[in-house]
This record gives sequence, C-alpha cells and structure tokens, in this order.
Amino acid sequence: MAIILKSKEERAKIRETGRIVAEILAELRNAVHPGITTAEIDKLCREALARRGAKSSSLGYHGYPASLCTSVNDEVVHGIPGERVLAEGDIITLDLAASYNGWHADSAITVPVGTVKAEDQQLLKVTEDALYQGIAAARAGNHLQDIGRTVQQFVEAAGYSVVRQYGGHGVGRHMHEDPQVLNYVERGYPNYILKPGMVFAIEPMVIMGKKETQVLADDWTVISADHSMTAHFEHTIAVTTGDAEILTL
Repeated sequence: MAIILKSKEERAKIRETGRIVAEILAELRNAVHPGITTAEIDKLCREALARRGAKSSSLGYHGYPASLCTSVNDEVVHGIPGERVLAEGDIITLDLAASYNGWHADSAITVPVGTVKAEDQQLLKVTEDALYQGIAAARAGNHLQDIGRTVQQFVEAAGYSVVRQYGGHGVGRHMHEDPQVLNYVERGYPNYILKPGMVFAIEPMVIMGKKETQVLADDWTVISADHSMTAHFEHTIAVTTGDAEILTL
C-alpha cells in the first residue's frame, strides 16, 4: 500500500469539495419525504452537482449507473436509485462522493422518512455516534486499527453488528485510495501509524441484527442477510497534529 500524504494546500482543495458534498447532502436530506422515489432524489443530486460545477465520483465507476447511492432499510450500501417509492417509517442512506477541480470527497448520512420506530432512530444515533468515536481515534501517533477497534467496540456494546466486507478508504485525487479503513479489528491487517496529512473516509456501516451481508442480483446493492435494518454514516477527514479535521462539513 502507498498512502499519499496531502499538503496543507491539497487538504484545502479536498475541503472545498467536501463542503459541496455536505451542502448537497443537506439539500437531499430536506427533500426526503414519504412518496418521493429514489430516482427523484438522484435527479436532485445531479442538478445540485451541476449547479456547483462538480461531478459525481460514483457515476460510471465500474459501471455504476447513478450519481449517488440510495440504500433503504435493510440495504447496507450501494443501493441504486430507481422507481422505489419511500414510505413513512423507512430509513434511507444517502451516500455521495463528488469531485471538484480534480479532488474527491465522500460522505454519507442515514435519514428517517417521516416518523420512524424508536428502535430505528436509536440505530441511526448509535451509527452516527460510532462515526464520531472513530474520528476521535484518528490522531497522529495512533494506529489505523485504533479507528476500527473504537468503532467496533462502540457498536457491539450497543448490541449491533459491524459490516465486515466494506469500509472506509483513502481519498484524494481518486475516490478510493490506500489504505482501507476497517470498522473492526482484523488480526494481521496492516496497522500503520497515523501521520498528519493522511486523508481518508471513515464510514461505519451498522446492522441491527447479524453481521452477514449479501449482494443482490443487480451486482451492486448490499443487504443484511437477515433483512434487519441498517445504517451508514461517513465523513472524509484529515489527520492533523491534533484532533482530526472533518473535511465534509
């Protein structure tokens, strides 16, 4: 693995893209309501990107057909926007990676559709809190797996499971760079010392039930194997000499 350290100027460019991603996710969050289709959300995303002169990082990536991922209820990640109509009580993950002037940023939020069950609201809270726990562990001098250990312990203490097959990643000139940032501890996995200038996406994906997942026939959409509810939150961050800086705000 070759981890590319970003200069102060390069981090500023990623932050610029990150602000665009954050603004668009805020717009899409406000647009989510019972009766909207996931395709309509994707259309709003495309229009918001175009207004800002930015591009979707996922559109066309290995043939992916949309500008963002929309994963509903038991869909963990990589849900393709389409004719699905959101209903009261659903939860939907909006996962957006974009590029602007050649630099990428990546963020995700899971949003309630109307009023949701208290247990689903709790899943959202724990997953978002797990993200910030992981970010707090991303300090220079700590190790890469300190992030995953922190996320895993927090999530499992709440009685949930962490997805194993998918995780965070480096971000910069490309949407996916080294290293992969696991949300759990993997014995023998590279455990780099974190250094200022490292930039990566931290993204806990949490299942209310068991950790196993499966991929649907579209070869993209990942669901929980037991069909229990799932949530996913993500920020692009930079390791500094102090607290990690969140670049997708």
